Amino acid sequence: MAAAQGRLSDDAGGTDEAKGAQEEARHNGNKGSTAPSAFTAAVEALRSARLRPQVEVEATRAPQRLAPHAYALEAAVVDGDEDLADGRLVLLHDPAGHDGWHGTFRLVTLVRAELEPEMAADPLLPDVCWSWLTGALEARGLAYGEPSGTVTRASSHYFGGLSARPSASQIEIRASWTPREGLGGVPDTGGHLSSWCDLLAQVAGLPPAAPGDASVVTLPQRRGPQSH
Repeated sequence: MAAAQGRLSDDAGGTDEAKGAQEEARHNGNKGSTAPSAFTAAVEALRSARLRPQVEVEATRAPQRLAPHAYALEAAVVDGDEDLADGRLVLLHDPAGHDGWHGTFRLVTLVRAELEPEMAADPLLPDVCWSWLTGALEARGLAYGEPSGTVTRASSHYFGGLSARPSASQIEIRASWTPREGLGGVPDTGGHLSSWCDLLAQVAGLPPAAPGDASVVTLPQRRGPQSH
């Protein structure tokens, strides 16, 4: 699966670069057992979510300095050997709360996909892509607050030795929002993951999932919830 590379932040501007594997191992060895129960439950809900089978999801290393606790997933919409879209979703948790979040949890995402030239030329495309994000959340009845983000449209044109390549366009959505907390202070992270995968599928150009068109996602146990 092609991982979404880039920088994320809790205001949708990017991800702090991860530290080296050895440093991470030392850090987790010191604090790996201190994750609060609300964060552990939120992560478990992510790992047990049921998603449409075209979306491949796996755990990845979380950013180190955005919040005391973080968990990250990367995903790709796959059609045969081709990745139609990919992205990264990060769950942040600060038990003390965060003024900018208006809550103790925050979801941060990067989603990107290649575009057909006709679609890339649509002046309303950024507004439409943002509405796909908010619409995916609202379609599942999820309560959320403080949404923020950017939609970026980029084009590549090739010259010289690369002139035989056709021009290419890409859309990139960077966003963050605060999931409303439910019983025990735990948000419906499984529902938010499902809505995020709906967004990925829509950006990739897939039709809406039919009723019952889902499969259990098994996330490789690369690492558990992290405390920073």
